[in-house]
Amino acid sequence: MTLPDDLQFPAGLAAAMATRFDYAGGDGVDFEPFTAFLSAEETTDWFRAWTGNGELCGDDFRVFGQDGSGGYAAFWLVRPGLPLADQPVVFLGSEGETGVVARDLGAFLWLLADGFGPWEAVTQYEPDWTPRPNDELLAVAERFASDQHQPAATVIEQAAAEFPDFDDTIMDLCR
Repeated sequence: MTLPDDLQFPAGLAAAMATRFDYAGGDGVDFEPFTAFLSAEETTDWFRAWTGNGELCGDDFRVFGQDGSGGYAAFWLVRPGLPLADQPVVFLGSEGETGVVARDLGAFLWLLADGFGPWEAVTQYEPDWTPRPNDELLAVAERFASDQHQPAATVIEQAAAEFPDFDDTIMDLCR
């Protein structure tokens, strides 16, 4: 799948990314949204550096944000013929963390509303961390994905169950 030239977010993602994410000194969500997708060139440069594999391109990813250490959140274009909003959201961390965060944009919006960011969804590093639901993101999820309401734990479980081999798939690309 190749990246289109359009770097604008789908409406639901744009609304969510316009919301302020409060890191709260390490107690909040570690997420820094972008205002547009990375370009195809930037995505390829990043993916080659991340994997150490100069033969790859980043066409299977649409990067839309990062955590404080530089790990990227992206749509993974793994469902041929389906629109971007129906593609899974993944996280590729700066320290090699990988995971499917949500099965699609609607599920991702509910994950955010429940107080999780991409990093928090795929890591278990902070056992004392407690998610804090976000009213602004709840309004976004209700507006753009009202029929998909589910708690973050369900979003994370469903994503992992549908794509259990994501980490292996990505690690097989690494050099």
